[in-house]
Amino acid sequence: METDPYRREREEMVEFQVRARGIRNERVLAAMQKIPRHLFVPKNFERAAYEDRPLPIGEGQTISQPYIVAVMTEQLEIRSHDRVLEIGTGSGYQAALLAELAEKVVSVERLAHLADQARENLARAGVSGVEIVVGDGTEGYPPEAPYDAIIVTAASPEIPQPLIDQLGKGGRLVAPIGPRECQDLVKLVKREGRVETIPLGGVCFVPLIGQFGWQGEVSP
Repeated sequence: METDPYRREREEMVEFQVRARGIRNERVLAAMQKIPRHLFVPKNFERAAYEDRPLPIGEGQTISQPYIVAVMTEQLEIRSHDRVLEIGTGSGYQAALLAELAEKVVSVERLAHLADQARENLARAGVSGVEIVVGDGTEGYPPEAPYDAIIVTAASPEIPQPLIDQLGKGGRLVAPIGPRECQDLVKLVKREGRVETIPLGGVCFVPLIGQFGWQGEVSP
């Protein structure tokens, strides 16, 4: 078996960027320790894969900084039997983490090229259990609904109603909501007859383009 050249960097990422900043879910920490993040960034950014910052992955998209990935993943409260929907596959890194935690992961990506690249990245990392669908993520993916957890990795003015509709009873949804420049990260919990909203702090994500998100590739 080939020696992992980034094992130490990944250990330091988990300890100093994630655990030290308050992430306590041991399953999330273990997943981030296991998944080789450097396989989910372009080759020319490989050495920066474990730094505490987002990185470009092409098509104007980014892979989020490790801490933000950890926060969103922990807030989903994923159980081993859960079915999870991800909106915005990107490079596939978030989907790989979800696959370590859940029974089934469906990830919707608007850009076919990124979807293809994500499939290659997941295969190279030895990750299974992720179904990648090319489509409008703001519409969710009704064929596999309802979901126990939904994560949205791009920002929209408000949470798309189809995603709320596809969230199962007791389900959790985490998404950045607000203007195109920077947003508020929020968590929704679907309870009996109501949806509870919990603020999680400020973030900056790329825009979620689609019917129920931002309309088109226009400037803010």
